[in-house]
Amino acid sequence: QVTLVESGGGLVQPGGSLRLSCAASGSIFDFNAMGWYRQAPGKERELVARFISRTTEYADSVKGRFFIFRDNAKKTLYLQMNSLKPEDTAVYYCHLENYYRINFWGQGTQVTVSS
Repeated sequence: QVTLVESGGGLVQPGGSLRLSCAASGSIFDFNAMGWYRQAPGKERELVARFISRTTEYADSVKGRFFIFRDNAKKTLYLQMNSLKPEDTAVYYCHLENYYRINFWGQGTQVTVSS
């Protein structure tokens, strides 16, 4: 069983930065994919960035602005978000698909970009 807990969301002005964290408990070392998704009001949940098959993937809308990285010793996943735009406003979710293709989600953290 895996539990994911996000933190780090909040209100930031356009052009600002935030770092999201996802603390994981349980066995996460053999995973197929681990990353961040987001869901804006009235829209479907979409991929932001993830580790998959020993590579990283980013949504086109965040390339060059967001960076995903992890600390295996702390079992924590991070999302560094720079040059934030109002359209980045959403609830951000941490996700993991384990070796057995079971999906786990965090509870989400709100990110609001507004002046």
